[in-house]
Amino acid sequence: MKSSQSENNMADDTSSSIFARQRRRAFLQATSTGLGTMALASLLPGRGVAAPAGAAQPGLSADRGGLPDLPHFPPTAKRVVVLWQGGGPSHVDLFDPKPALAQFAGQDIPESVRGTTRLSTMSSGYQRWPAIPAIKPFRRYGQAGLELSEMLPNVGSIADDLCLVRSLHTEAVNHAPGVTYFLTGAQVPGRPSLGAWLSYGLGSETEDLPTFVVMTSSDRGKTCGQLFFDYYWGSGFLPSRHQGVRFRNTGDLVPYLANPQGVSPAARRDLLDDIGALNELSFQQFGDPEIETRIAQYEMAFRMQTSVPDLVDFADESAETLASYGPDALVKGTYANNCLIARRLLERGVRFVQLMHSGWDQHNNLYSQLEIQCQDTEGPSAALVKDLKQRGLLDDTLVVWAAEFGRTPFGQGDPAKPNGRDHFGRAFSWWLAGGGVKPGSVYGATDDFAWNITENPVHVHDMQATLMHLCGIDHTRLTYRYQGRQFRLTDVHGEVVQGILK
Repeated sequence: MKSSQSENNMADDTSSSIFARQRRRAFLQATSTGLGTMALASLLPGRGVAAPAGAAQPGLSADRGGLPDLPHFPPTAKRVVVLWQGGGPSHVDLFDPKPALAQFAGQDIPESVRGTTRLSTMSSGYQRWPAIPAIKPFRRYGQAGLELSEMLPNVGSIADDLCLVRSLHTEAVNHAPGVTYFLTGAQVPGRPSLGAWLSYGLGSETEDLPTFVVMTSSDRGKTCGQLFFDYYWGSGFLPSRHQGVRFRNTGDLVPYLANPQGVSPAARRDLLDDIGALNELSFQQFGDPEIETRIAQYEMAFRMQTSVPDLVDFADESAETLASYGPDALVKGTYANNCLIARRLLERGVRFVQLMHSGWDQHNNLYSQLEIQCQDTEGPSAALVKDLKQRGLLDDTLVVWAAEFGRTPFGQGDPAKPNGRDHFGRAFSWWLAGGGVKPGSVYGATDDFAWNITENPVHVHDMQATLMHLCGIDHTRLTYRYQGRQFRLTDVHGEVVQGILK
């Protein structure tokens, strides 16, 4: 193996020869989008150089990518699935029981509790803050005795596998900034997503499927108007080969998967070989790393022509397994179907799966829609955890049930008869399972109104740091130089939450 110094010299020689062949105009075009393209030689496969703590780590190691000095330490999670519940599930109705809300029902939550909390514009001007209790009773589940809503019986059945965090908090009060904040580390678009960072740092465990896959779904009634933007799974300023591949929820899972009529696999192989040769010539002339991405994506698309049909051939699934995911397990585009596909992706070596489901934005339909939303999602979520556990995959697979924020402890709408809850980022709840988190545990606490965190606050950046730690990554060391500074997922913040680790 060559030394780091010799690799640096090779990269320098390569970049010099590339730039020497460029005309002035082509050079300016290639560099006009930012200083990141100046390091094109270091982005070539097999030319990554181990970086010291805090330094940039450009490059991809040979074989299936990843940086040569990662993981930084043995991971407890080899793969991650994020079950994103878009819209903001109500923590006070599902995860954080507060008898005081029943005692004060209809009365204003005291100003001493509310303080100067930032709220959305929909309720920031309210004159009344009527407390409304959980719409269904809570009960204890499992040997751990986790208190959860009775609307979550299936999640309750895996209570002894869960780490329930009741002390998440965020500055975001609107949907898109909130989602972007956790998934990319900033409230404005443009940064690499969590899955892209893991793909860049750790590479792939499979040659036949993407490293990072995204699937989306929505509640049946389409009551939630949030959109799923591409930058939620984008690569930002990282090479675009690390962006998530979105599987469609209608039609073919991947477009143009089948060859056109009259085109044989052998003919397609010959065509790709010729295109690859032309792209290689272009790369030698211009040195644009995106050309290498294009070559890699053509090859991945060719392999997916075989791997994707096998992925969604459920003939090998037992009737018992299909039943566990619920009646929609084989209905394309549903959350249940996506959970089943997620398990099949994870067992085939896909490193990061991001399921995004909308429908939790109960501003004016809390009493009618929340329970329906739970019925559609909590069963498949629990089934996924049980399925992974039964197959021996849960120990090194991290399952994260997450959302951008929670809901207000006060009611929204007519103060005399509120029928919804607004966005609330000051305190909310997530649950995690497997991958090295402490099972059957509760971390963090809020006050009697579920308004203020009273114990072990966990910021969005803290959770990001912790998820990366579970994957064997020191979040302060996985950086990328762009526009003159070092960037990382957690920006300049974040502490690993030791209390949720085994």
